[in-house]
Amino acid sequence: MKIGIDLDGVVIDSETTFRTYEEIFDIDVLKGNNLVNKEEPKFQARYNWTDKQEEEFIKKYFLTVSKESNLMSGFIGVYNLLKKQGHEFVVITARGGFLEEMKDDAIRLLDENNIKFDKYYWKVEDKLQVCQNENIDIIEKNIRFLNDLKFEDAEGIFEMYPDLFMNFPKKFEEKILKLKDQLGENYVEIIENDTSVLENII
Repeated sequence: MKIGIDLDGVVIDSETTFRTYEEIFDIDVLKGNNLVNKEEPKFQARYNWTDKQEEEFIKKYFLTVSKESNLMSGFIGVYNLLKKQGHEFVVITARGGFLEEMKDDAIRLLDENNIKFDKYYWKVEDKLQVCQNENIDIIEKNIRFLNDLKFEDAEGIFEMYPDLFMNFPKKFEEKILKLKDQLGENYVEIIENDTSVLENII
């Protein structure tokens, strides 16, 4: 297969590092407890910070998070297995678009762990277009999984949330089934009527 993957959240565990520094910023810098919903995937919704405080957090810690984040647990094992089986990896990431140093940090981490992908797309603004141009196989497999669950417009969901579909099929299925458990038996109808609920598993 030709496997298209993002770096953050798939290869690099930046989310764990982000959450750590969010707590440090909230407690040590803001001197408060502004957490409103720890289940929210985005820090803007997890904390009731002002716009100015959010900007301060990004300015203070964004590069630190990039430099200190490690590989996702178990990724090396999965990577080695899939490479051994002859699969092709295409990295599709926005890294480098905001800060060039974030691209450099990723390259350093990959080199340190002897991880070499077949093709890299950096500073990507339209991941959907790259996936389509590259004919990424796991995208088709994940879309097929949604079709099997009787979603009427899996392709439309992919167009709105391409990052979600760049997860390995097993991880993608786990995320969708977890959301199914949360939403109940009418989960397909709920998701199709309000696709924003998918943001909870991205």
